[in-house]
Amino acid sequence: MDKELNEKESIGKIISVSELNVRAIIGENVRVKKQDVVYCYIDGVVNEFEIMGIENNIISAIPFGSVHKLSKGIDIYLKEGGISIEYSDNILGHVFNSYGSLIDDGYIENPHRRNIYSRRLSYDEIKVDGDILWTGIKVLDFFAPIQKGFKMGLLGGAGVGKTVLIKELINNVYKGFNSNSVFVGVGERSREGKELYDEMLEADLLDKMAIVFGQMGDNPTSRSKAVFSGLTLAEYLRDEKEQDVLLFIDNIYRFVQAKSEINSEMETMPIENGYPATIESDVSEVEERINSTDKGSITSFQAIYIPADDLTDAAVQTISSHMDGQIVLSRKVAERGIYPAIDVFQTTSKMIDPDIIGKRHYDLVEEVIKYLARYEELEEIIAVLGIDELSSDDKNIFYRSRKLRNYFTQPMFVAENFTGISGEYVKIEDVLHDVENILNGKYDSINESKFSFVGSMKDVL
Repeated sequence: MDKELNEKESIGKIISVSELNVRAIIGENVRVKKQDVVYCYIDGVVNEFEIMGIENNIISAIPFGSVHKLSKGIDIYLKEGGISIEYSDNILGHVFNSYGSLIDDGYIENPHRRNIYSRRLSYDEIKVDGDILWTGIKVLDFFAPIQKGFKMGLLGGAGVGKTVLIKELINNVYKGFNSNSVFVGVGERSREGKELYDEMLEADLLDKMAIVFGQMGDNPTSRSKAVFSGLTLAEYLRDEKEQDVLLFIDNIYRFVQAKSEINSEMETMPIENGYPATIESDVSEVEERINSTDKGSITSFQAIYIPADDLTDAAVQTISSHMDGQIVLSRKVAERGIYPAIDVFQTTSKMIDPDIIGKRHYDLVEEVIKYLARYEELEEIIAVLGIDELSSDDKNIFYRSRKLRNYFTQPMFVAENFTGISGEYVKIEDVLHDVENILNGKYDSINESKFSFVGSMKDVL
């Protein structure tokens, strides 16, 4: 039994129980607030609840687990510290559940914990002109450069290389900045969680990160708290270790979904599509904690589920309004054997601005997008008429576009055991130089196959 939960004076008794709402009457002199945690004992087992509403001396609380065996008249007690999670170097290499408990059979000696809601950035702390976080991944740094503190949407289904991209980002940022990462699984399937754990262990990345899982089989309370526990771990690395942290959230939509389920049970008035009236503040409470400060930064990649492929969905629109860009992984691109399988037409970043990345980089992005868009048109023409019917200019665009498409593939460090090709970290200066040379025809005599899965062209010439 948790040592923190010592038997003490009861603060009240349960008066009603439903699947996601336990109501209790508390003493007149008892002082509690929202997000406090209360608990009771059933057959020697601790059952915990978080207070969501207070009306006079009646509290409404959401249970952390099953409400089986709960009934009216059971005594409840106040837990000191609320929901908390480890706040020290011991977070690295460990897997926590949504409530801050270890679930990897590990052990933390002399724990130092912190409430998951305690951090609020003040206006003066936030740094909005952070440096660019170069990842060494050509297609990302060229088409969607990321500023420290950015929030990037990560869209893509299963089997398109999302996990490999995440692992490569963790690897490169650790090597480049000696910084760690946090992965938060919100509504994660237990099988997928175990696969991620095993893959990180095999890739020698587990000790460079901390993981929080709110599993799909858990109730909505767990799925709604995983993000806050993960944020607290990331804040430790940023504020105490002064690092530039990568935070991966998979899937942020499930956080909104869990909040909707809770609000429905609490009989809170919903809005269109069943989302709660608090959807904007719920999402903001998460996103406003992801920022840069003078000490470090939290840069997040957030997977976003699109219900029924409806980009106008209220939750998707609310989440997207906080994003600084999006990275779209495409099955169509993956089927061509191009990895990372990023759809460059849908991938965006607020950094694509000549005043931020410079006119040279900006103009090259514009030119490459024009080439690749024209290439898709030419593919259809060639399928009907053949390549001999193209003008010389269109032929140049066609062949150079194929080289550009191949050039933005890249051997990954974390995939070396599978591909047999050594990973490559490519500096943005080399990428810009290579792209210029492809566009101006300097590499016209080189076979397009030479451009696939290489670092910079210095490795080829």
